[in-house]
Amino acid sequence: MEIFGIDIGFGFTKATNGNEFVIFKSLMGEATEIQFKMDLSTDTFAKNLHVTIDDQSYFIGDFAEQQSNARKYTLDQELMVKDFVKIFGLTGLGVLTEKSIPLNVVSGLPVGYFEQYRQQFAKILKGTHEITFYKTDQTAVSKKLEIKNVKMIPQPLGTLLNLLMDEDGKVINKELAQQKVGLVDIGFRTTDFTVIDHLRYIERGSITTDTGTSKCFAVIAKKLRKECGVNVELFRLYKAVETGFIKIRGHEYNISKFRDQVFANAAGTIASDVDRLWADDWDIDTIILTGGGSVELAKHLQPLIAGNVMPVENNIDTRLNNVQGYIKFGKHIWGKTESDDAASS
Repeated sequence: MEIFGIDIGFGFTKATNGNEFVIFKSLMGEATEIQFKMDLSTDTFAKNLHVTIDDQSYFIGDFAEQQSNARKYTLDQELMVKDFVKIFGLTGLGVLTEKSIPLNVVSGLPVGYFEQYRQQFAKILKGTHEITFYKTDQTAVSKKLEIKNVKMIPQPLGTLLNLLMDEDGKVINKELAQQKVGLVDIGFRTTDFTVIDHLRYIERGSITTDTGTSKCFAVIAKKLRKECGVNVELFRLYKAVETGFIKIRGHEYNISKFRDQVFANAAGTIASDVDRLWADDWDIDTIILTGGGSVELAKHLQPLIAGNVMPVENNIDTRLNNVQGYIKFGKHIWGKTESDDAASS
């Protein structure tokens, strides 16, 4: 039995088996025939995701952005579960699976959608699935994924579990385990606020808002449309937001100043939400900022939050915080994998 963690976000899908990671944009498009291929590219297999699931072929992630005429992504939770979870989930798991053996999977949902969609989410992934991957030379590799169990948890708990546990799923951070912790998980579509008191989930202080970085991207896209007359899709703004520059029709636009203004406004909204939602939780020991959006917002947000705010580390990919916790939690509840047992025998 292999254990996997998978985090299907509105911006990116992340998966891990504990040793390797795969991350791709939560974007898919129709698979089209590519007439000519150059052999000069150094792209890896995971960068050219072309799959067939249930007799339908898709380009996934960057490959869909580059090659598909019709591309699909969503910022709606119901549509995400209904139309995207299976495709993104099986793709992420399939990339990391070399042999047909049973899988146990841990995943998560935003706090505000957890109760409503957790059973549906798990049901979609459970069972036996066939997925075919096509390499750059169009060689087809078919895999059978037998997903035995799916454990769902509120998304931000992944970050806490990652800080609490070692690679074998054992709780080693005893100090954090004895604290009251507030988690602010800033994603693409949502921001989750979660309170954990001595490892007990506190419903009162846990909620989801729609102040994700996609709102910031939308404001930036609107300004670019006014300046250059081009509708820049949100999923094509990641690099521009990171660097502060975007080139449109040969002209480079500096968006860094406006980007910082937009993120500062979003940070103010999130800080106000913290004050309002956790007004009765003045005894929180540590506040942890996590999620892919925390990188852009941290420098604006940290000075606005009163209390002991754990700094966001610059040397790690914060998008992976939750999924790393998922795999550790999976090892905690299911124990060693069969491959681990074989290696130790």
